Amino acid sequence: MRVYVPLTLPGLAEAHRTGQLGDGPLTAYAVTPALREWYVSDDVEELEYAALGRAALASLRLLAADPAAPRRRVVVAVDVADGAATAEPGKGPDPDAPGEVRLAGPVRLAKAAAVHVDAEDAEEDVAAAAQALDAADKGDDDARLVVDGAEDHELLWFATQEVPQLVG
Repeated sequence: MRVYVPLTLPGLAEAHRTGQLGDGPLTAYAVTPALREWYVSDDVEELEYAALGRAALASLRLLAADPAAPRRRVVVAVDVADGAATAEPGKGPDPDAPGEVRLAGPVRLAKAAAVHVDAEDAEEDVAAAAQALDAADKGDDDARLVVDGAEDHELLWFATQEVPQLVG
């Protein structure tokens, strides 16, 4: 099963240093029944892209909590055993939960299939979105537009061999 783990650049640097993504449990995103229902598609590629988008939003939340981190969203795509990721029961109707899964323990960075990171030209929009996130969550339509501005930036794909350059 492919899961998408949200990080920040400092989080990716730590994963590179230690060889693993966190200590666990980890929050990640994947194609779950709740995501299928929320996204309403049978196309596997579209569903994977939706899970990546959910992880990118979670990365934005991590950036909002860490003002010192560079303003670039980071998502690590990892292949794990099917039983390694469990959906949180009872979270299906929550609009922030579709696709959210838990990984019980740490995941080795060597298991990563790819890393997705914002381009440098997205930093201004991502910074504004991180700042507007709380207001957007409270229903502010103008703030929601700012958050959507960050979501308009496609995350770039990087091979795992490029991680040292990303965090260097």
